[in-house]
Amino acid sequence: MADAKIGKSYLARKALFQKGLKDGRLTVQEIEEALPPGTLTAAERWLLYYSLKAAEVEIVDAVTGEVDAEPLIPHEGDAAR
Repeated sequence: MADAKIGKSYLARKALFQKGLKDGRLTVQEIEEALPPGTLTAAERWLLYYSLKAAEVEIVDAVTGEVDAEPLIPHEGDAAR
């Protein structure tokens, strides 16, 4: 039974990456619908978002239109916060 859950989660993440790389963006709602609560741990979910951002996939909130634009790695010359 656990194998089926892992398989669905893997396929959903793979499809998200394919769509994100093709379109250059995903909405938070698309990600959350593809991976309903309980599919991933909090750490796995964080890693998914981090990996999408690292692949230069823009993550947008479809409701507010806000873009998660915070860089993963500060650019040289940026002040430390």
